[in-house]
Formats: sequence, structure tokens, C-alpha cells
Amino acid sequence: MPAKLPRLLDPIDRVAEILFGLIMAVTIIGSLSVATVGQAEIRTVLAAAIGCNLAWGLVDAVMYVVRATTSRVRDANLGQGDGSPILTARLFAEAVVVFVMVVLGTFPVVIPFLLTDDAALAMRISRAVTVVLLFVAGFQLARHAGYARPWLAGAFAALFGAVLIVAVMALGG
Repeated sequence: MPAKLPRLLDPIDRVAEILFGLIMAVTIIGSLSVATVGQAEIRTVLAAAIGCNLAWGLVDAVMYVVRATTSRVRDANLGQGDGSPILTARLFAEAVVVFVMVVLGTFPVVIPFLLTDDAALAMRISRAVTVVLLFVAGFQLARHAGYARPWLAGAFAALFGAVLIVAVMALGG
């Protein structure tokens, strides 16, 4: 039996990275005005959402490396580190996972636009998918923390998402 590979990111980091991608995508797509947009504009907004998430994934991955190296240097300077190399293959692998998690957070929000030509329907489905995924993320974080009622944290995260969507809509999205 093969040896179990260690996880590159802890559960909190994994869920947080998915949330970043999800919130970024719903914000970009939320700027789409279904009342005045045609099919070409929908494709433009989808391309912008995916491009934005690719860029954000790259930025987030680089910031992950900066955060981790700063922490390692600080620990070493305080005598709490073990003096191992600061930049490691594992750190770069973790950064790649951060990038992938942010980018993957885009796709559940975008898929409804790929499945239907009805922009209003796609927008409603996209928003519903976002709220469901926020519930799942909140539930998973609470479960990881050992919270006795993870469904409550999931409901709060979904409510947060619904408020975010309403705010985006109120601001013109």
C-alpha cells in the first residue's frame, strides 16, 4: 500500500482559498446586467471572471509564499525556527495548490452561463450555487473547528453570501 501523502494545505487554508475564488467570481458576474446584455457581452463577462480569477489566483499564491517565508524568517530570528531552507519545493507546491483552489472556485459560478442562453436564469442559478457553496464552506470550517452545530455556521456563511449578492445587486450588479 502506498504511503499516505501529507496534505499541502490545512483545511482552513483550502476552504479559504475556495471562498476567495468564489466571492471574486460572484462579484464579477454580479456586475453583469441581465436587462441590457447580449450573448457577446455575457461571454466577455465570463472571460473577465475567469481571467480575474486566474490573476487573483496568481496573486494569492505569491502572497502565500510571502506570508510563509516571512513567518519562517521571523521564527528563525526569534530562535523558534529550525534553520531549514526558507524556500522549499513543498512551499512552491502549496502555492500551486492555492492557485488551483482559487481558480476552481470560479467554475461552479460560471457553469450556469455555459449551460443556458437565458442570462437571467443563469444569473439566478449562479447566485443560488454561490449561496450553497458558501453554506458548505462554512459547514466545513465549523466541522474542522469542532463546532457542535456546523450547520449553524454554514447557515451564517450562506446568509453572508446572500447579503453580499444583494449588496452587489444594489451597487449595480
